[in-house]
Amino acid sequence: MKRVFLSFRAEDKQQVAGLRLLAANDRFNIEFYDESVRTPYDSTDPAYIRRRIREKISRTTVTVCLVNTLTHTSQWVNWELEESIDKGNAIIAMGLPSGPTSITLPEPLRRLKYPWYTWDYAALGRMIDAA
Repeated sequence: MKRVFLSFRAEDKQQVAGLRLLAANDRFNIEFYDESVRTPYDSTDPAYIRRRIREKISRTTVTVCLVNTLTHTSQWVNWELEESIDKGNAIIAMGLPSGPTSITLPEPLRRLKYPWYTWDYAALGRMIDAA
C-alpha cells in the first residue's frame, strides 16, 4: 500500500473527505495510506506548520494534488508541491469530483509540465499503484 500525501485547498476539505471514504470502502479499487493534514494545526506560526507538514510529506512516496479552478492560488499547495518534488515523490494532479474541465495548475506543476486528469477514482487508484 502506498503512502500518499493529499495536497488541496482548505476550502475543498469536504470533497477530499469523499476521496478518503472511497479509499476506505472495499467496493472501490483504490488503496492508499493517507499522510495528509486532516485538521488544521492550532498555530499561526508558518515555520511550525511547514515543519509539521514536511514531516508528513517525508513519510510518503506519492503526492496527489486535487485541483479545482482556484487551487493554483494557494500558497500552501504550491509549497507542498515544491516539498514533494524536492523529496522525489511521484506527483499526480487530478480534478476534484465536481471539478471543471479546464484549470490552471499550481505553478510548480506548470513549470515542470505535469499533466492533470479529470476526476476518475479508478484511474487515480491505478496511478497511485503504478507510482
